[in-house]
Amino acid sequence: MTLSPQWLEELRSRTTLSTLIGRTVKVQKAGREYKACCPFHNEKTPSFTINDEKGFYHCFGCGAHGDAISWMTEQRGLGFMDAVKDLAAEAQMEVPAPDPRAAQRQEVRATLHDVMAAAQDWFVTQFNGIEGAAARDYLKNRGISEKTIREFGFGFAPDSRGRLKEALSVHGIDRLIEAGLLIKVDDKDPYDRFRGRLMIPIRDPRGRVIAFGGRILGDGEPKYLNSPDTPLFDKGRTLYNLDKASPASRQTGRILVVEGYMDAIALAQAGFADVVAPLGTALTEHQIERIWKMVEAPILCFDGDSAGQKAAMRAALRALPILRPAHSLNFISLPAGQDPDDLVRSDGAHAFAALIAKPQMLDDKIWQVEYDAEPLNTPESKAGLKKRLADHVRDIADQDIAQHYRQAFDERYQAAFFARQERRPQGQGFQNARGGKFPSKFVSYKPLDDTRSFLIEGYDLQIAKGILGGLIRHPDQISAHFEELSAMKLADSQLQALLGELINAAMGKETLDMQGLLTILEKTDCYNVAKGLLRADALNFTFNRKLPDDAPSLLIERAHRDLAEAIKVVTARPGLEAALAEATRRVQDDLTEESYAEQQRLRKAKQLFHERLVDLTQIDDTV
Repeated sequence: MTLSPQWLEELRSRTTLSTLIGRTVKVQKAGREYKACCPFHNEKTPSFTINDEKGFYHCFGCGAHGDAISWMTEQRGLGFMDAVKDLAAEAQMEVPAPDPRAAQRQEVRATLHDVMAAAQDWFVTQFNGIEGAAARDYLKNRGISEKTIREFGFGFAPDSRGRLKEALSVHGIDRLIEAGLLIKVDDKDPYDRFRGRLMIPIRDPRGRVIAFGGRILGDGEPKYLNSPDTPLFDKGRTLYNLDKASPASRQTGRILVVEGYMDAIALAQAGFADVVAPLGTALTEHQIERIWKMVEAPILCFDGDSAGQKAAMRAALRALPILRPAHSLNFISLPAGQDPDDLVRSDGAHAFAALIAKPQMLDDKIWQVEYDAEPLNTPESKAGLKKRLADHVRDIADQDIAQHYRQAFDERYQAAFFARQERRPQGQGFQNARGGKFPSKFVSYKPLDDTRSFLIEGYDLQIAKGILGGLIRHPDQISAHFEELSAMKLADSQLQALLGELINAAMGKETLDMQGLLTILEKTDCYNVAKGLLRADALNFTFNRKLPDDAPSLLIERAHRDLAEAIKVVTARPGLEAALAEATRRVQDDLTEESYAEQQRLRKAKQLFHERLVDLTQIDDTV
């Protein structure tokens, strides 16, 4: 299909832009132009202008700019050709057909759209009639308002095998079968697919009815019945409520995904217009890709029961092979036994808003599900968890993302099974090499949240070299300090690579000695760096010194104790530096006795940090 610039310009000239925009946005005449509050960002004073003569709109607030076609694609969420076809239909222009066969298929689809529109009108009429009383009562009991009923187009299919067939026979039985409204079995007469059901129209992104979902009223199976796949409808690629959610998501910057259309309708009524739902199947790869075109990290809000959590996990695993940078899935966990509709009705919209404000990331979801899958009380079950996580990582096609997932899972696994907390009486400090105490209140300054991964450079980098050498000599201590070591980011890339290899080696082995560690490092580019640290004469820490094979346990314990203290001191320094900087700022802004005393206390703590590190480097063979 070739759309010439002249044809597109004719289409734009036949479209009154202010009328088109005025269907969804309140516009006001302002001289030769029109003004409105911008639909692309929240504002109270109109800065959005529409110029019919020039055929463009422009927002002086956010910079949004375009014509009739871009309005349909940007605000309505339509594809380019869908936007052109909609505008052309209103302008009574013929869209050039690509070839005879495509034109024929388009004619079939147009005919089926007419059939589905007629069916929708008929279902709504039955809903509003005497026979629709039960359907109306059902919605009333579920708290669905009259306004929502009209907006979502609820209808009713009478419990009859031929009422719809008779009512729509003018469209031809074959068309009704092709549209999925009638069922044809062998040589028997076709009969109505939907009988005795509340009818919910399913629309495409342009708002046209392409299928139906029917909920049974009373006993019977299945509870929900959807149209079969047709030339108009592919349930694996279609998302319910996309026509309304797409423009809404441009305001909120998010998309909520729920299990079924009743949940989507209830949330929309509660004010969450940016909500979609799959149609009787788990979320598919095509549906995930479709959502990613709107937002990078949709929030999946599946039921709190076992089936809902399994559906969430299936969606998570389907996303892994197609993950790409910046695109992922988020999740919220609903209270056990509740779906979004239950939660909103019982606790109000604010309860649901609080949940979606703090979603769970994809890697957290997979870890949680696998960790809770079985009791982890044996080495075999723990190894099983590790294998399942590794299998999931192998499913990720993007190798950069796979590496980050591998590291994230390894960190959680290490923290869950190998990290050991140092225990000492509350308020007791570390014992130093000279027999004095390093006050525990000084090492309590931990890196701030926004410096969780902090850079170590300068003098501290020399100390870090000593720590790495100590970890090579005492590899059993790596897992004991996994959290602190994982937060360290060394300015020297070779040292940083070595630190990563040490952590990985400790994760892979429950027991590890120095020779075993060096054997592992031989297969990496870090081996020479490791050997160099073992030979470094300037690293005088107790934990860097080569101990004889028959070294007393007290010497080994002291090396471990000093190594732990060095790690604590180095990793605590950024937090102390930040606290001191903040105290200094307060002194400059408002000098009081309290602010000055706090600044001086922190300065003294910083000096003690330095003195203690120097003390740790002094050669002293006493225990």
